[in-house]
Order: sequence, then structure tokens, then C-alpha cells
Amino acid sequence: MTLDPDTARRLRDGMARGVLSFPLTSFHDDGTLDPDGFRAHVAARIATAPGAVFPACGTGEFFSLDEDEYRQVVTITVEEAGGRVPVVAGIGYGWAQAVRFARIAEDAGADALLVLPHYLVAAPQDGLVAQLEQIAARTRLPLIAYQRGQVAFGLDAFRRIVRIPGVIGLKDGHSDLDRLQRLTLAAPEDFLFFNGAATAEIQARAYATVGVPAYSSAVHAFAPEIADAFFTALRDGDDGTVDKLLRDFYVPLVELRDRVPGYAVSLVKAAARLRGHPVGPVRAPLTDPTAADLADLRQLLTIGLDLVGAAL
Repeated sequence: MTLDPDTARRLRDGMARGVLSFPLTSFHDDGTLDPDGFRAHVAARIATAPGAVFPACGTGEFFSLDEDEYRQVVTITVEEAGGRVPVVAGIGYGWAQAVRFARIAEDAGADALLVLPHYLVAAPQDGLVAQLEQIAARTRLPLIAYQRGQVAFGLDAFRRIVRIPGVIGLKDGHSDLDRLQRLTLAAPEDFLFFNGAATAEIQARAYATVGVPAYSSAVHAFAPEIADAFFTALRDGDDGTVDKLLRDFYVPLVELRDRVPGYAVSLVKAAARLRGHPVGPVRAPLTDPTAADLADLRQLLTIGLDLVGAAL
């Protein structure tokens, strides 16, 4: 497959400029896809100039989309991005199904692919490497591997992964900084690393110390004012602002998120709805927040926006 050598450079430049945005997938109240709502939501995200945009990933409920819905989501994102920011589409499940999604993303004009952890089964290191080899051999788009859940690359496997043509980066969601430091030291100089921890801002400073300053921001999906203020403060070494945002907004958000499984997506969607974004409900098996949790979220969102001089 012929790869575009410009993609990694564009991603690297974007990572230095802003957060990585993971838009929500919009649904109607009956659970059907809302393309118009999604277009409005993703256009608003792109207008804030993120480093890159990642449609149909975890925050975008990739696991609940059929192939036609996936095609619409990626196509709309590419159209709205208009080449201004890289578009990295999520793919997943076993390699055969991941390749089906990869080909849809290719046709839609995506720049790269994020390989989400495979479905259900635990696998040995050889199998994790083979999964990426099988996908890379069948797509012209560069791949970013995502280690989280049952996927965790050991050093030997990682050394094999970086030699796979087309694999340009690794997103980490384990937050094992000892292991991650070993991987960054073993990587080629131009290999990309991303902090993909849940509510990544909480650990952004720690990740940066092992050479991984770029991070994904779920908060950007509903409050780019807060996400951008945190990114700027972290980049500029403004520890006072970083600490205040962590203490008064991000840590309470994580505590609220941890009340119910799946709130890492459900709360983000609820917060976007509170701000008038047409993203709709989550799809089962996720559930929308309770009335009590929604009230707490509204109060916390008001506090966070006030910290950066914005309003609900």
C-alpha cells in the first residue's frame, strides 16, 4: 500500500498546536443517527482549531455504529474539516471487520486510522502484533495503535510494531508510565505517542515527563473553552492555572464520571446537550445520567466555564 508521508507531519504539527478532539455521534431521541446534528457538532469542534479530529472512536460510540452510519460520520467529518485538520477515524473488532471499516474510511477521505482494542478476547503478544500486520497490509492509510483494556504491548512486541509499514503511532490508555517510558525510549524518533487516558488532562503533566505531551480531550466535545485554556496553561508552564482547573473542575468531573460505568461517554454527551449541542442520547448499552447526576454536572460545568470566563 502507498502511504501519504505528510500525514504524520500534519499530526505532529497539530499535536503541538492544540488538543486532539473526539466528537460525539449525534442520535435522535429514537436512537437513529442524526446526520444534521452531527454535522453541526463536528463543525463547531473544528472551528476551535484542534490538533486533529477523531470521529467514530470511543467517545463517538464506534461500538454502536453500523457500517452505513460509520460512513456518514466519517464523510461528514472529512467534509467539515476541509483539509484544515487531520481526520483520524476509529476502526476495530477483529482484523477482518476492522479492514471493512478501514476501507470505508479510505473512501470517505480520512487521513489515518485509530485501531481500537479488539473485541472481547484476551490475546498473546504475537497475536496483538499480527492484528496490526493484517490491517496494515490491507489499507493505504497510516495506523495508530491503541493500547487499553486487554491490549497492552510489551517491549519486544512494540519493537516489532514500529517496524510494520504504515504504523505511525501509539495511543496509550493504561497510564503505566514505567512501561510507557520504556516504549518511548525504544521508538524511532519520528514515532507518534498520544496520551489516551480517561479524562487525559488529569495525567497530562505526568505523561509529558516521559515524552508524551499530546493528549485526547473529551472535554473539548462540550467545553472547548476549558479544554483550550488547560492546554495553553500546560504548554506555557502556568502551573497555577493548571492546578486550579484540575482541582475545581477536572478532578470533580472524574469523581462524577466514576459513579456509573459508561459515564465517560454519557456525561460528555449530557454536558454537550446542556450547552445546546444537538448530540442526542447515548445508545444502549450506555445509559444517560440520572436527574441527580445531571444536576451535579450542570453545577460543575458552570463552575468550569466560569473559571475560564465563559458561560453555560
